[in-house]
Amino acid sequence: MILGVKDDGTVQGVDEGRVQDIINNIVTNANNPRKLNPTFYLSPQVVDFEGKKVIYVYVPENSQVHSTKGKIFDRNEDGDFDITNQQEQVTQLYLRKQNTYSENKVFPYVDLSDFKPALFARIRALAKSENPEHAWLEMSDEEILHSASLYQKDPITGKEGYTLAAVLLLGNDETIMAALPHHKTDAILRVENLDRYDDRDDIRTNLIESYDRLMAFIEKHLPDKFYQEGIQRISIRNRIFREVVSNLLIHREFTNAFPAKLIIEKDWVLTENWNRPHGAGAIDPANFSPFPKNPFIAKFFKEIGRVDELGSGVRNAFKYCGIYTPGTQPEFIEADVFKTIIPLRAHEGTTQKTTQKTTQKTTQKTTQKTTQKTTQKSTQENILDLLSKSPSLSRKELAEILGDITEDGVKYHLDKLKQKGEIERMGGDRGGYWKVNL
Repeated sequence: MILGVKDDGTVQGVDEGRVQDIINNIVTNANNPRKLNPTFYLSPQVVDFEGKKVIYVYVPENSQVHSTKGKIFDRNEDGDFDITNQQEQVTQLYLRKQNTYSENKVFPYVDLSDFKPALFARIRALAKSENPEHAWLEMSDEEILHSASLYQKDPITGKEGYTLAAVLLLGNDETIMAALPHHKTDAILRVENLDRYDDRDDIRTNLIESYDRLMAFIEKHLPDKFYQEGIQRISIRNRIFREVVSNLLIHREFTNAFPAKLIIEKDWVLTENWNRPHGAGAIDPANFSPFPKNPFIAKFFKEIGRVDELGSGVRNAFKYCGIYTPGTQPEFIEADVFKTIIPLRAHEGTTQKTTQKTTQKTTQKTTQKTTQKTTQKSTQENILDLLSKSPSLSRKELAEILGDITEDGVKYHLDKLKQKGEIERMGGDRGGYWKVNL
């Protein structure tokens, strides 16, 4: 949904004085059950385009049927049709959703005793760290499950109950195995013993604790590197694998018995999970539309700070991978089995210039300035090289990597590149990225 653009594509812009009121109105209505039921979290972004403000709202396909002001609409071609009083059509709409999203399967005999009590205290603490006034802090365990849309009504049987998403997120191990006997995530280290493994964690528990164990496995076997973003030190390793692990857990098709895997080898980290594909082949971060495989599980992870906005994980991985392993970029491959590959070594022949430009700030001031003095490439060519590898780099980060240019200088060259059509800005200043037109 784009506000400020006419049907013919002309950018008219939104009155700057009304931008915040419009955003507040969108968010308030999306979270008001009398307007939209069940409610849904939306995150509007403001995009600056040629001196005009445009409001961009990404509305992903959801796994539930929503009513607006008590009415249910179905989409057909360019029309929205009120089917509220058409029982057969409403039932078919529910069935289409349920068949697409297995996370909605209802278990009418699961009750609160089948969930891990300690996890509720944990998720309240995580939610509080994201938002000190989070609504979950004042809710009971049962109210949290209902507010997260983890309690639904089966449109076929009419029975109500907690969903597969609820069981996977917060259920005890026995309940998870009863609901989904094949559920597991395999973490494997295979560096010395290539026929079997050097270390392994066979994880058959809820998704919250699965995340912790996978991240602990990563931290145990992969080094971290010093990196400073602005004035704050961050863990590049954790920034990359936070996204990889979250994607492995929340965007899989759980009803298939194919075991999800995270494998650390000498040259790369590979993840595999069964998938309901919406495309085929490698994902291009500059040109892809994120699709939520399990929207309610993904939304729950967002509330506790385990993921960011839909699609940001891919862009963050591209942004940080070349810093963690200079001269490389990750691969995300869409197919029946979704694969993620994070290189741990650069390919042979990676040039010193490429390596130096993605090395940390501690060496940039010495090695990169020397490299740039000897290279014959122009500043704009260097910027294009960097953005093609890390599309989410900011002006400040580009200036730091290039070494002998200010942020204003970077802005000047970015404007020139935009005028020549060699780059385009996709999204806003926060959360957006550069598309390089090579």
